[in-house]
Amino acid sequence: MKYLLKTLVFLLFTSIQIHAQKFTKEVKAFISVDTSLVAITNVKLIDGTGGDIKNNQTIIIKDNKIERVGNSNTLKIPKNALIIDGTGKTVIPGLVMLHEHLFYTKFFENWFSVGQSTFTFPRLYLAGGVTTMRTAGSIQPQSDLNVKQWILEGKMTGPKMDVTSPFIEREGVPIAELGYIKNTTEVSEIVDFWSKRGVTSFKLYNNITKEDVKVCVTEAHKRALKVTGHLCSVTYEEASNLGIDNLEHGFRVATDFEVNKEENICDPFESRQAFDSEPIDSPKINHLIEVLIKNGTTITTTPNVFEPYTNRELIPGGGERAVTPEVLKDVKAIYDRRVNKDSIQIASYYKNLIWLKRFYNSGGKLVAGTDPTGAGRTVAGYANQHTLELLVEGGFPLVDVIKICTLNGAKYLNQDETIGTIEKGKTADLILINGDLESDIKQIRNTEIVFKDGIGFNSKKLFESVDGQVGRN
Repeated sequence: MKYLLKTLVFLLFTSIQIHAQKFTKEVKAFISVDTSLVAITNVKLIDGTGGDIKNNQTIIIKDNKIERVGNSNTLKIPKNALIIDGTGKTVIPGLVMLHEHLFYTKFFENWFSVGQSTFTFPRLYLAGGVTTMRTAGSIQPQSDLNVKQWILEGKMTGPKMDVTSPFIEREGVPIAELGYIKNTTEVSEIVDFWSKRGVTSFKLYNNITKEDVKVCVTEAHKRALKVTGHLCSVTYEEASNLGIDNLEHGFRVATDFEVNKEENICDPFESRQAFDSEPIDSPKINHLIEVLIKNGTTITTTPNVFEPYTNRELIPGGGERAVTPEVLKDVKAIYDRRVNKDSIQIASYYKNLIWLKRFYNSGGKLVAGTDPTGAGRTVAGYANQHTLELLVEGGFPLVDVIKICTLNGAKYLNQDETIGTIEKGKTADLILINGDLESDIKQIRNTEIVFKDGIGFNSKKLFESVDGQVGRN
């Protein structure tokens, strides 16, 4: 009998170990909550559905799932649960962000370049509340795939990742990290090669042709994969009619407003001028919005990368502390040259937000991301939190902002049955914020714990661990 009892205990222990997530000591250093039963009590809850904000709520987490959500006055807390008092705090779902990269801008003379941020950016994304992300284009896709796997295995700290292919591009602006195709046949080869290695979407870039779009969409959809694009040579309407799933950067890079645009040709200066001069209520934008909605094309807004300079933070979201002194010097030099000289950029920035709000209010599919490139002012984690601030500033209601940055992203990734909202039965991906997000969106910067798959990570420790490191790795 004693032997049988020992055997049963051993088998039970073994079963728990098999199903429990294992972490290296390096990852464990950032974990503040790792218990199978947790109750977060008395919080303000914005659940990601777009529904009303609820006060005095309790959330029960069991293992990696949300077991129950309800009013703190009536919801019974299970015995032996770890209780986290959320009085004065807010809980939102983990962010699902769709224009992220594991690379960051590099500065060298007049060249535009990017460098892989293999170790700093995964930590920063999770610190900023991102529990699921899509890389919208990779320069080292194999590195990204490795990082994704190591995070799943508990060897690295970071969010769950959907990895996108290398940029599919024809020769144009000289960026050393891009590969350039010479014909459409190569598009099929790229889709075939990288789909077999685990990428979940494909990224089209500035100088591709309509035929490239058509082939990429056809080949990706055969494999139940998706295609996004930062386009220029092909207009939004053309790409949408060809079946592209997603268009990046709101309307800011759309070339649909050019007069007599030449087919398959990118003229970034002409497109920028056309966008800047297009009236807010022009028939062109209203027609384009109708087309995109009819075709079900998703738009990703990336307000950080277009944010003006005047009366704005040097690195928005408070990310100055993250970058190396050398990088900070370069970023500040650009900032100083442009501050108080960006009136056209300011007007275009707000125009884009107005059009995005019109698209969203008309029923358009809108998701969010950051794109940590540009002039170096967009830093992972800090920029993700700042995205919420910018969308609220742009006139989106708070509950819609949370939905855009959580549930909408989950829907695009076909993962909304498991993530994206705080509801019974869903994966316990959520953020505990020390403050009232409803009264002040900037309280998002007071994130305390980021729960990913029911494990609570210390946001402050994650941010601090890479202080002064971005730009190095």
